[in-house]
Amino acid sequence: MIIFKTKNVWILAILIVLSTVLAACGGDSGNGDSGESADGGDGQSYNWRFVTEEVDGQVQYEYAEEFAKRMKEKSDGAVNIDVYEFGGLGSETDQVEQLQNGAVELAVMSPGFTGNMVKEGQIFALHFLFPDDVEKTQEILNTSEALNTDLRERYEEYSISPLSYWTEGAMQWTSSGTALEEPSDFQNFKMRTQTSPLILESYKAYDADPTPMSWSELYTALDRGTVEGQENPIFFIGDASFYEVQDYMTVSNHNNYVAMTTVNTEWYEGLNDDMKAMVDETVEEMQEWVFEEQKSQNEEWLETIKNDEENPTEVIELTKEQREMFKDKAMPVRDFYRENVSTVDGEILDKLQEEISSAGE
Repeated sequence: MIIFKTKNVWILAILIVLSTVLAACGGDSGNGDSGESADGGDGQSYNWRFVTEEVDGQVQYEYAEEFAKRMKEKSDGAVNIDVYEFGGLGSETDQVEQLQNGAVELAVMSPGFTGNMVKEGQIFALHFLFPDDVEKTQEILNTSEALNTDLRERYEEYSISPLSYWTEGAMQWTSSGTALEEPSDFQNFKMRTQTSPLILESYKAYDADPTPMSWSELYTALDRGTVEGQENPIFFIGDASFYEVQDYMTVSNHNNYVAMTTVNTEWYEGLNDDMKAMVDETVEEMQEWVFEEQKSQNEEWLETIKNDEENPTEVIELTKEQREMFKDKAMPVRDFYRENVSTVDGEILDKLQEEISSAGE
């Protein structure tokens, strides 16, 4: 009788242990592709990858790190996002392909590296399109139907969903040998560009010799004279040390460097409602955060470049008249966009221009 009871106790103990182990094994799906939301109390965990085109300390990478931090906090630790700096998973074009095929779930990318695929995305290469005021530009990026609805639909044809657009600051030129102060200074000038065909056309309008190139090759190319100049926001010119191998930096404000927070479309649509809402909420919150981040970095680097006596770079600010000379040369490129680039007869550009006009530019 005593032996029988002892056996029952051991059997019951074994069953309890087994049930506990099985419950623990079943509570974490690892990739978060199914199940309830992370804050639903079911123990679901989510492990995502977020790739950027910049490195630790630069705006895109800091954005992704902050995004990952907020998602982890909101989900009580259930959402874990690995952030990759540029080069960690290949070149800019490699990263686009990885997002498309779902190898990564999220990416900050520049429309300039998708221009051969999403033709309408080349709209950001048009010089003097957005307001001179960077804050007004950001307001337009936040609210534009042309961008957030119409252009987004074009990207989603390729399994890329832009959830937001944001500026990394006004673009400036750097150069060696020649100070870029009027269009004639660009004649036969070897200018590094992104791969967007419209960016090439924008510099051909100044009679330059544009050369597409990944930024990972740019410092060496500038140092050796393979190319003579480039364009970027000030923080990037500083942090990537481009100014150290250039004689001049021209504050031209000819364009804005626009980045996109993008996700793989199928992955995003497969999220449950609660998790998708959490992603959307965080994307919206980050718009103000990243504006302040780029502003701070651009202001700090401008002072650093001006005061670097070991690597002196002459900083030239274009006058209103000089900018008008460049603007006159740039305007015909909009017709080129409508006639040779756009797949919708320039409808997105026309709507965007109306939105910019309504914003008071």
